[in-house]
Amino acid sequence: MRRAIRLAKRAHGETSPNPLVGAVLVKGDIILGQGWHHRAGQPHAEIEAIRDAEKRGSNIKSATLYVTLEPCCTHGRTPPCTDAIIAAGIKRVVVAATDPNPHHAGKGFDLLQRAGIEVISGIEAKGAEAINESFNHWIVHRTPFITVKAAMTLDGKIATSSGESKWITGEKARAYGMKLRKGADVILAGINTILFDDPGLTIRDAKPGKGKALRRLILDPRAQTPLTAQVVSDEFASRTTIITTELAAAKRVSDLDKQVQVLKAPLKNGRIDLRWLLKKLGKENVTNLLVEGGGETNAQFLEQGLAHRVAFFYAPKIIGGRDARKGVAGTGLSNVAHKISLTSVEYKILGDDLLLTARVA
Repeated sequence: MRRAIRLAKRAHGETSPNPLVGAVLVKGDIILGQGWHHRAGQPHAEIEAIRDAEKRGSNIKSATLYVTLEPCCTHGRTPPCTDAIIAAGIKRVVVAATDPNPHHAGKGFDLLQRAGIEVISGIEAKGAEAINESFNHWIVHRTPFITVKAAMTLDGKIATSSGESKWITGEKARAYGMKLRKGADVILAGINTILFDDPGLTIRDAKPGKGKALRRLILDPRAQTPLTAQVVSDEFASRTTIITTELAAAKRVSDLDKQVQVLKAPLKNGRIDLRWLLKKLGKENVTNLLVEGGGETNAQFLEQGLAHRVAFFYAPKIIGGRDARKGVAGTGLSNVAHKISLTSVEYKILGDDLLLTARVA
């Protein structure tokens, strides 16, 4: 099962809105075939493993199938995997995680058992669920799983008072940041980040029409994004959406609309209604949202209880200064009892830098 989980991870960032799934076919202690789901619309992991075994000339009748997620039993982009498993003559199916969709959970198991196939579930379930954290959230709540990412000095600064921010962290930390971007469907930033830093918000070495291109969302209530900004003028401009509001001047909106997509969002307490936006993204099959918003935007997601995970990179540097930009700004919390608590905290050393990842309680 651990091998199946490793196989599933090979498609990191490629399968959304489908989950990561791996499968291994075994008879005795011989691996007959293996595979993983590559991307939505392509064969599921179980089918890949069966086809791999057939290519090797393996006899899979009475074999055991190890798979990281309950086999699907409904028609979607592809036929149900339960039909293929039954037709192949597999005698036992060992599953890590149950389908998180409450409408489908357990139905695949029932179909297999009714066909006389032994089913064992819950093997390495935590590991299998962890790789599909975003999918599991989206399939139940129909809103994206949100990670807030920031690269900071030890005193929590993301830039000096003059706005200088490149580079706070080292190469290994930045490479890991690219891995987080690849795992996301959409990357979101606030207008201040665009005005101060003019970031590209892309995956390193991405090429138009080749590989994965992130969707980019910019929270820009007054349509202040310069027409020369990278996110509206580069080769990925068609993947950019400016989220604006009734506060924006019509001329600014019109000019931006000629280069990128513009979406008018409702206001709530004078700011873009983020819950409205998240529901809209969920309907568009966005399962994983990465917020690299700058201090004010990061604070909005954390203070409103919208973030599910944080990924904070810390460099062994100190900037200081009252006016230096912070990784999390906002109004802050007036009472320590109302603090935002983190759980399942993990640390990773990346060169000279430290990465803290945790779930938001």
